[in-house]
Amino acid sequence: METPLEVLEESAEQGPLVGILIGSESDRETMEAAVTELVERGISNELLVLSAHRDPRGVADYATKAQVRGVRVIIAGAGMAAALPGVVAAYSDLPVIGVPLRSSRSVGGGLDALLAIAQMPPGVPVACVSVDGARNAAILAARILAQGGGYPQHPPLDSRQ
Repeated sequence: METPLEVLEESAEQGPLVGILIGSESDRETMEAAVTELVERGISNELLVLSAHRDPRGVADYATKAQVRGVRVIIAGAGMAAALPGVVAAYSDLPVIGVPLRSSRSVGGGLDALLAIAQMPPGVPVACVSVDGARNAAILAARILAQGGGYPQHPPLDSRQ
């Protein structure tokens, strides 16, 4: 029987993995565009619901253990106060891509989330894509992976862009 560490080491050997986090189930539909893009590019990924406000310990636990599990980039989609990407970046040395999401309660069509993600304090780096830009986040994740040599570079322009 494998130990938990052996299981983690095996998952790390399976190649680059992108972790996609969303703050609530209502964010899933928008963030599925990231999953689709990554799958089309042959990049393994996982999508989890973890709220920075309702489960901060769960977010911290995921962020601190992601790298040892083989995750190489984290995409975090959040709306309104949009704390999720920043909390993830505070607990992980992995690249974090924030996706500001609009909702029925958004200010300015997602401007609140955009500002919350783009205005990180020094020492907590988060890349930020456009409001509802899940697909662009996945493309950026693929480019980050390509720089590490762990994933073949995708042509810069293709028929889907």
